[in-house]
Amino acid sequence: MRRRTPPPPAPLPQRDGVDPVRVRLPVGGAWATVREHLVERLTGAGPGMVESMFAAGQVFGADGRPVPPNAPYQPGMYVWFHRELPAEVPVPFPVEVVYRDEHIVVADKPHFLATTPRGSHVAQTALARLRHELGLPTLTAAHRLDRLTAGLVLFTVRPGERGAYQTLFRDRRVHKEYEAVAPYDPSLALPRTVRSRILKERGVPAAREVPGEPNAETRVELAGHRDGLGRYRLVPATGQTHQLRVHLAALGVPILGDPLYPEVTAPVPAGDFRRPLQLLARRLEFTDPVTGAHHAFTSGRRLSAWTSYTDWSGESRPGG
Repeated sequence: MRRRTPPPPAPLPQRDGVDPVRVRLPVGGAWATVREHLVERLTGAGPGMVESMFAAGQVFGADGRPVPPNAPYQPGMYVWFHRELPAEVPVPFPVEVVYRDEHIVVADKPHFLATTPRGSHVAQTALARLRHELGLPTLTAAHRLDRLTAGLVLFTVRPGERGAYQTLFRDRRVHKEYEAVAPYDPSLALPRTVRSRILKERGVPAAREVPGEPNAETRVELAGHRDGLGRYRLVPATGQTHQLRVHLAALGVPILGDPLYPEVTAPVPAGDFRRPLQLLARRLEFTDPVTGAHHAFTSGRRLSAWTSYTDWSGESRPGG
């Protein structure tokens, strides 16, 4: 099997912990210049944006030199540039570092902060912040948490070791435990293991359960209840998108603060950090594939609806 040639190193440094965009020019096409291709490819960049980038010398080739506006199109050529970052409301909560060595960083991510740059969340992500704050430009995420979910995330320091840690998650050799706060239903028999087939379609906010062979499995336990609320311990055996949120909603106890399950609600205004989703990645346990050390980490965060429902919601408890 022919091994794929890795791309050349980026000629541009990171900006605020964010990598430059890398574009490889495809084989085929009728573009006469690199600029023509990028104008067509980056239609969402805004009118005149690509032309202004070339005029300012902000598009670079592998040799570290600006690409001229009239540079001829070369299939397979790489170019780099920094995109204009979207306006982002700062997430006013810190990313706590739970553990750090020369191979990994384990962080305790707050609610509302994305794990990695994606869509409209770029600089306001755990990865960008940690790269900047720790001075680790090569830091990468071994897995991800939803933006609305808080808790433990594993990052790798050395690019060449990232695959070994990602394989832990792929092969289900990481023990993960979550905690959630949701309504208490005395008729719901727990503990139980929930299995279903979950489908998440691109462009559709919410995932859904569909008929077919199960691809998602979650152990659900009741850790405690009071005043109409339940505190649930969730142990996923798989990692489908929104799996825990889908499974609790299907049991009739949707997680407090969930804007998608059981029904999609209107998005809250940017900067509204009230009523965070009451889901926390509480525990992460694994054997380090590089050092052989056994690691077990626990989040120091607490779910606010359980510690003070009134503070979380601004209302009295559902059973009070």
